[in-house]
Amino acid sequence: MEFAEVVRRRRMTRAYTSAPVEAAVLERALDHATRAPSAGFSQGWAFVVLDTPETVRGFWEAQADTSAPDRWLAGMMSAPVVVVPCSRRDAYLDRYAEPDKHRAGLGEHDAGRWAMPYWHLDTAMAALLLLQSVTDAGLGACFFGLVPGRVDAVKDALGLVDTDDAEAPHPIGAITIGHPAPRSTGAQGSASRRRRTPWREVAHRGRWGAGWLGQDA
Repeated sequence: MEFAEVVRRRRMTRAYTSAPVEAAVLERALDHATRAPSAGFSQGWAFVVLDTPETVRGFWEAQADTSAPDRWLAGMMSAPVVVVPCSRRDAYLDRYAEPDKHRAGLGEHDAGRWAMPYWHLDTAMAALLLLQSVTDAGLGACFFGLVPGRVDAVKDALGLVDTDDAEAPHPIGAITIGHPAPRSTGAQGSASRRRRTPWREVAHRGRWGAGWLGQDA
């Protein structure tokens, strides 16, 4: 598939068939995800891959009340694979404590010095590459956030527990992967009800408030 077609076709899939995901597709998507850019080439990401009925069910039981799933949850729970992208802050603090990064002034294991938590941002870019790779393979995927009050339960279910030696990776969300079911099966997303904003309405050339051709918007 041409790259432009991958970009156009990528959408959030909210219901899946029972067909399994080929290991080669999943491995290729994970390989592509590690090609994302990262500050200082810190590569502070990790991916917890759930690809058995038991591990997928354990994730959902930690993430949500599965006793009476609504249409959205039922559709999402039908995915045979869930990938949980995690950021590793310590990888960045350690990297920027190295001699070649001293001039950045970020290497004292003080995350408050960072203007942006790039460990989350870089992991999100890796997650997007994973979504695009799944689209390129003809499958569907959906990135979604964890329920705020259940993050600790999810981390515990996935073994993401801090130790005396290191901080555990932090899940930034989760990605369901599988063969898309008919669109009428799952819940409809906001994109079905909201207008996609044309790029010319959000691109500001030269300064904020200027249109693409430079004039005031």
